[in-house]
Amino acid sequence: MDDHLPLAEPIIRLDNVSKQFEAASPALTLLETVAARLGISKVPGPGGRSRQPLQVVKNVNLQVMPGECLGILGQNGSGKSTLLKLITRILRPTTGRITVRGRVSALLELGAGFHVDLTGRENIFLNASLLGLDRRYIEEHFDSVVAFSELHDFIDMPVKYYSSGMYMRLAFSIAVHVQPQVLIVDEILAVGDQSFQEKCINHIYEMKRSGVTIILVSHSLDIMRKLCTRLVWMEKGIMRASDLPEVIIQEYLASLHSRDKRFAEQTDDHFLRSGTGEVEITGVRFLDARNQRQDSFLTGDPLTIEISYLAHQPVREPEFGLAIYRQDGVQVNGPNTQFAGLFIEHITGSGRILYQIKQLPLLPGNYVVSVAVHNSRYERTYDLHEKAYSFRVGSGGTRELFGLVEIPATWSQG
Repeated sequence: MDDHLPLAEPIIRLDNVSKQFEAASPALTLLETVAARLGISKVPGPGGRSRQPLQVVKNVNLQVMPGECLGILGQNGSGKSTLLKLITRILRPTTGRITVRGRVSALLELGAGFHVDLTGRENIFLNASLLGLDRRYIEEHFDSVVAFSELHDFIDMPVKYYSSGMYMRLAFSIAVHVQPQVLIVDEILAVGDQSFQEKCINHIYEMKRSGVTIILVSHSLDIMRKLCTRLVWMEKGIMRASDLPEVIIQEYLASLHSRDKRFAEQTDDHFLRSGTGEVEITGVRFLDARNQRQDSFLTGDPLTIEISYLAHQPVREPEFGLAIYRQDGVQVNGPNTQFAGLFIEHITGSGRILYQIKQLPLLPGNYVVSVAVHNSRYERTYDLHEKAYSFRVGSGGTRELFGLVEIPATWSQG
């Protein structure tokens, strides 16, 4: 194995790679079997109910350079995990060629590579030896593996008794201690407590700085932004695009927004709603500078969120509030009329509340909004619409790409 890899050549290369799974003919249902025996219906022969082969990766061409941190983005079923299994040689491509240079350490399905009847200690030696490391090396690094995993009290327990979070701790610790040239992580960081996830992400940063090539699959766009130098967007098995993280994330979220908007036009709106009902939120609109309704803005544009309500009886001291979230779940803010110093003595009948932003600081992306009216003095929620409304911030209003908001500031040379 070559531990001194020339930087001019890709460390991973996929040439016209496709993967196809053969689908077995489904078994007959009990109803079909009984009907056939009674002569009520004809049962199709072995080929009558066969399914077409499922092609999950289609003609992918990809090069990953040494030291690159590549993220693979896409919805469930887009081929992300299959692509990783092809790179790690768990699966063989149906067509095409895959070249991988250097030691690969992978965290794929939770518990993969563990023998459930062996202890954590025994699995450390087993996994490391499968990656080609000798016993002396493993013994030298054993204490470090256990310390990182924080499983001192459980290391001699069979792993079949481990929780999913303990599995992740041990698997990650082994993977990062075997001195890989390539680290592959597939969504496993979503398992476990927040503090250990942050510890893992910080360690991936360190590996990235030391020149380890990293391939990451995650549904967390925030993690993708932080870690990756490039993103690949997979859709229905096809590599749709490859570019800088913010470019791909914007295109990806715009695609989801367009799809969700088309779906909403065809179906009734559904969202989580709760409350006692004395006050009802009857509508929410996003308004531009001319008070015209729209759902697409640019960074720096004025934006007004209009909340219409109907009080079915006189209500004293109501508070109106909202929360804005980026589509990946990161909360932007959570303002309300009380925080703003707007005291509303009482309401009855219909009315509206306006939340006015002079210059929208949000960077391009899709955003969802929750709205509510309640009385905090009595801890009573009259009406809550949870993540019920959405708007988009398009590109073109700012040259900034990274982060969540544009902060008004200037650069100067001292």
